[in-house]
Amino acid sequence: MSQEEKKQQQVNEEVQEEQVEAVEAVEAEVVEETPVEEEAVELTEVEVLEQKLKEEEERYLRLRADFDNLRRRTQVEREAASKYRSQSLLTDLLPVIDNIERALQVEATTEDGESIKKGIEMVHRSLIEAAKKEGLEVIESVDAPFDPNFHQAVFQEKDDSKEAGIILEELQRGYKLKDRVLRASMVKVNE
Repeated sequence: MSQEEKKQQQVNEEVQEEQVEAVEAVEAEVVEETPVEEEAVELTEVEVLEQKLKEEEERYLRLRADFDNLRRRTQVEREAASKYRSQSLLTDLLPVIDNIERALQVEATTEDGESIKKGIEMVHRSLIEAAKKEGLEVIESVDAPFDPNFHQAVFQEKDDSKEAGIILEELQRGYKLKDRVLRASMVKVNE
């Protein structure tokens, strides 16, 4: 190798060493800067995760409230269904009770008629007792003040011996199931 080639090789080695040192210096700077960038990235990731956590907590609270409302609503519906389970049956039986009461108003003229009437009375009594066990109540009307929630005025009549708005006569008996009106009483009211 010639002298010039040796110098050229030495210069090349020095340039390479300088380049390596420059690369190492740049890498050191990058390494020093990287933790700052990673911290910034980590902070934003933490913030994102905290936001997601907050959203999920709010979603959980809303779902829990919805579930509690649903549970309460179904409980109320279940209680109402249990309380008024016999409403449709009793409503269907009201005309039967009316017909039995009309049959009891007929005068029996024979001994057989009297025994049939006693049988009808026993059936009526047992039917009324069974209905009362389910919560059926008669709406009292005669000599009571007229209440449109419980009474249906069919006629008006003037009776000076009683106050205005007092029920004079009950034309059809009214019934309620616990606190619900099944059928309003049809009445004649004093003017």
